[in-house]
Amino acid sequence: MFNEFKLAAGTPVYLQVKNYILWLITKGALQEGERLPSTRELAGLLGVSRGSVITAYESLQDEGFVHAVTGRGNFVAGISGTGGAALEPWHMDWSERMNHQARIAVELDHMKRKQPVLSAEREIISFTSIAPDEQLFDLDNVKRAFLDRMAVEGRVLLNYGYARGYKPLINYLMKYMERKGVNLAGKEMLITSGFTEGLDILLSSLRGVEGAESVAGSIRVLCENPTHHTAIKNLRRHGFAITGIPMQADGLDLEALEQALQEQTYDCAYLVPSYHNPTGIVTSAEKRLALLQLLGRYHVPVIEDGFNEELRYSGAHVAPLIAMAGHGNGVVYLGSFSKVLFPGIRIGWVLADRELIDVLESVKRARSIHTSTLDQSLLYQYLHNGHLEKYVKKARTEYKRKYELARACCEEFVPDARLAGNGGLHLFLEFRDDFDTWELLEACAAQGVIFTPGDMFFIDGGGRHTLRLGISRVKDEDITKGIRLIGKTAAKLLANKPSGGTPMY
Repeated sequence: MFNEFKLAAGTPVYLQVKNYILWLITKGALQEGERLPSTRELAGLLGVSRGSVITAYESLQDEGFVHAVTGRGNFVAGISGTGGAALEPWHMDWSERMNHQARIAVELDHMKRKQPVLSAEREIISFTSIAPDEQLFDLDNVKRAFLDRMAVEGRVLLNYGYARGYKPLINYLMKYMERKGVNLAGKEMLITSGFTEGLDILLSSLRGVEGAESVAGSIRVLCENPTHHTAIKNLRRHGFAITGIPMQADGLDLEALEQALQEQTYDCAYLVPSYHNPTGIVTSAEKRLALLQLLGRYHVPVIEDGFNEELRYSGAHVAPLIAMAGHGNGVVYLGSFSKVLFPGIRIGWVLADRELIDVLESVKRARSIHTSTLDQSLLYQYLHNGHLEKYVKKARTEYKRKYELARACCEEFVPDARLAGNGGLHLFLEFRDDFDTWELLEACAAQGVIFTPGDMFFIDGGGRHTLRLGISRVKDEDITKGIRLIGKTAAKLLANKPSGGTPMY
């Protein structure tokens, strides 16, 4: 009976013995009241130490699967409700139990679908990530910040926190936003576990201007087209009907926006005005004012995604929309340091009208109680110690150098594509509209280079002639080598197509 036992590395031996005996009990091989082998005997049968068997038996006794009789040994206890019979396994078809939100999340999960088959023998050059380069991370000062904060209030930080957030961090970030020109009168802040949770909480709390709840298609939102894929996923998961407005070189097409507003009532707009994902476009100050005036005229509130706002490489800082809105309360700002500091510390924030934050705080408390106080305090102490500006300056210098290298490579090696954007951690390339970047990806992946096709950022099924190159974590030599290969491969594919198509920007 005991000859099926096999030891596996990495798991304590006593636990493997315990789980094996439990498996024999649940499948009915060991019946209620049956005497188990002595510890010495079972150790010999399984080829393990007697101490491991003793510990396994004691654990089984603690959990009620085995009972010991003094002088007689260990016996199988009855499994409640089974009458000593084997536990019959039963199976659920969980796919039938998934709701609409779960199905949409799976359908739009780009990480799981359409990935090219890569050879394990080839070193891959990957332009798919826009995460920060971990080689830049300021480890020494992060460690120091952790020790500093734990020394001050370590026991407090390990307990439950507040749904609204860690007060010292909120105070710091409020002043930080004030320095960006935001009028804080009537506004409050909610700390979240990254940008995504902030957006999710906000979307789950909104209803339409006509009173409709967020069921499929009942709430209508405007956004740039293309736009942030994570936002698309969450908007669709919450049932929002999305209308995309085309982009121009300096931001949203205002004529197309006004036409959309004239034709339909919209409940909100989601915008990424700085280093837009995926195009990298920075909306001009003039256009920011114009679109705020236009959306205000139609009473459409704005969800502003701060995204890469800190990663400006040249030119003056452009004030966020929430700053330009002045005393108004129609802009909700979603902020995060994930792209300029440390995404592993999942901290974001929502800055908005006080009444709205009061509601979002209750939703946050009902869903996740609070964001990790330990993470919040670590970030606060790092910021309080004065390291942000120095680190961001270093990061900007490095990312600017990589961006300029990648841009020069694209201009030299991919002359058939148009570049969009002004900076950030990525470049956006647009080919003729009859070109297919999924076909290009398959051809490049076979040669060890991958990137992100642009269609995932479009809300209307378009964009198959575009792609995004994430450069933040790619070595210089690989940037040059990879872009050269992409350009060479694209040229071959284009040579087989008749000329035609027009660019977007």
